[in-house]
Amino acid sequence: MTLEDPKYYVQGILDKNRRILSRAITLVESRLDSHQALAQEILDALLPYTGDAIRLGITGVPGVGKSTFIESFGMHLVEKGHRLAVLAVDPSSKRSGGSVMADKTRMEQLATHPRAFIRPSPSGGTLGGVARKTRETMLICEAAGFDVIIVETVGVGQSEIAVASMVDFFLVLMLAGAGDEIQGIKKGVLEIADALAINKADGHNIEQAKRAQKEYESALSLLAPASPYWKPPVLTCSALEQTGLDEIWDVILAHRRKLSSVNALAAKRRRQSLDWMWALVEEGIKNRLYKNPEMKAHLPVLTQKVEQGLLSPTAAASRILGYLDGLAPDSNR
Repeated sequence: MTLEDPKYYVQGILDKNRRILSRAITLVESRLDSHQALAQEILDALLPYTGDAIRLGITGVPGVGKSTFIESFGMHLVEKGHRLAVLAVDPSSKRSGGSVMADKTRMEQLATHPRAFIRPSPSGGTLGGVARKTRETMLICEAAGFDVIIVETVGVGQSEIAVASMVDFFLVLMLAGAGDEIQGIKKGVLEIADALAINKADGHNIEQAKRAQKEYESALSLLAPASPYWKPPVLTCSALEQTGLDEIWDVILAHRRKLSSVNALAAKRRRQSLDWMWALVEEGIKNRLYKNPEMKAHLPVLTQKVEQGLLSPTAAASRILGYLDGLAPDSNR
């Protein structure tokens, strides 16, 4: 088998060969059409071997100690015998490798553990593109036998929504005593949370963390939960002292049991797959439009007319979409 043969990658991934796993993920991240075609063949062949992992999303307010938490929580899981993959959604970084490379160096124990795998997200690009690559990387890791996948948000804004749309359980890390109940994190992020964990609940901060716990419980009671079958709890933990980690894992397992018992977890994953499909369709339409030479030639004129108020956005959009039907609208109209 050669490096151009999808069977080489499929067999290597099923055999838990980390070098071949990394090569396959590199194909997924590549923008070359030939690499994308090969990656798609690999993913299609691996699909029957995916879906058994617990998929966790983790985000946190600035300064919450997310890297330390993932390191402590990850080590806690691998010591229980789990195989863990840590992935990231980072649409904001334009530097090579993305800012998660710095996180990887801070997760020294986890990065070198034989049952853990940390993969930086691709740098740059759109949120949709980075999220797509992270989803596909997650499937490859599941096929390679990783039974817990942590997807962390490194960027800001809509990246939390993107991560929540690809995981089973979404954990939001918070701080005690940062002033305000919502603490600068968007209300929308709390609405998609399956649990809140107040980190750094140690030393002189324990009482403050307990007070914050009650405040967040009160704040969450005013919001509609992400699932009608689950009320998001508020927990306290210390990644530094490694306390509260068992409780967080117990909540994740309880959530999985509850949603599975009413078939809500399978329904959630089916819905995520369909949403992903339509997101890819939209992304593909945009890519095809931007590659259309006639549209590229007329686009500056159209955008200028919209900016000057000479053409409505609706009319301009209709003309742009005409290129999908092989039409070449007259941009002078």
